[in-house]
Amino acid sequence: MMGIARAVKARADCTGNRVGALLALEGRIVSTGYNGTPSDMTNCSEGGCERCSSREKYPSGTGYDVCICVHAEQNALLAAARFGIAVEGAMLYSTMRPCFGCTKELLQARVKGVRYRKDWHHPDPDLNAEYERLQARFSDGVKELPPASPA
Repeated sequence: MMGIARAVKARADCTGNRVGALLALEGRIVSTGYNGTPSDMTNCSEGGCERCSSREKYPSGTGYDVCICVHAEQNALLAAARFGIAVEGAMLYSTMRPCFGCTKELLQARVKGVRYRKDWHHPDPDLNAEYERLQARFSDGVKELPPASPA
């Protein structure tokens, strides 16, 4: 599953982090997503997002209110919703640990767990405890997967 999430990541168009994600239900992929601007908007790499095109103004963890990029996890949830696919009980596989906002949305959609490759921590150390408390709500937990071994 993580190999497929990594392949989906190739479509990402964010100049900050490129992330790929998928939702699997009972071992079958039901939705995928990658990060970038909303459909029919100028891509991030072409200056479509103020936050991404002006990184010097927005240190890591700031400016999310002006960022128009949709996160990979959000796009996986939204694609499933658009096509009428239930995700309750699904497992999320993502190339990066979901942020605070995506964590809330995944919990609200009743996704049961998260498996990720690259860690993410809230840049404000005072908020990390709340972030960890929220992530502890997944019934199947949040776990970092080791890098794939060479074939």
